[in-house]
Amino acid sequence: MEKNFNKIVVVIPAYNEEKNIEKVINEVKPLVNELVIVDDGSSDKTFELAKKQGVTVLRHLINRGQGAALQTGDEYALNNQADIVVHFDADGQFLSSEIKEIILPIQNGEADAVFGSRFLGKKSEIPWFKEKIIIPLAGLVNKILINISLTDPQNGFRALSRKALEKITIENDGMAHCSEILYKVSKNKLTIKEVPITVIYHDFGQGIFRGNGRGTGGLRIIKDLFLARLMK
Repeated sequence: MEKNFNKIVVVIPAYNEEKNIEKVINEVKPLVNELVIVDDGSSDKTFELAKKQGVTVLRHLINRGQGAALQTGDEYALNNQADIVVHFDADGQFLSSEIKEIILPIQNGEADAVFGSRFLGKKSEIPWFKEKIIIPLAGLVNKILINISLTDPQNGFRALSRKALEKITIENDGMAHCSEILYKVSKNKLTIKEVPITVIYHDFGQGIFRGNGRGTGGLRIIKDLFLARLMK
């Protein structure tokens, strides 16, 4: 039975995304109740362009990392009566049309947290190194550190119910926030579901040592996982 979730908020962290931010906003904005852009200390025109689109724009004065930007957006959403928060990327790799699919299990009372997966039926042209090396390695580290297995543990397209948001504070500013969220979902005995999503790769922005834009390299993610105090 579908529950009554009145306010859907999408949180998009953005760092130097002036080439993509207007297009992403125009695609997402009509589909949800509120769109929140968190400019994470961009040095380009991301903040100015987002402000012109008539959406909520929050700003970090310095670049703190994607985890920190998501936490800023989550706190705003909770303080403004969000029932479901969707985490979405600013680089145009996710499809706005799939937002309705990722929130549906929460609306139907099937899950408190829903995670998108590139490996459940929909076709994503994943770069070979990411698919065969980085993602499996991240999954293995997740299994070792937090004993949780998902088909796509580093996917940033997710939906969290208000119940989940009230129990999860993202403390890792970097890319290890993905694993931190998983750990805290499990720790708080929240129900989880994965749904198939599509990822469109315009540019392979995450190498083994470093990445472009807001991305951090694969080894930096692994380092963050080991350094993050997920077990507090």
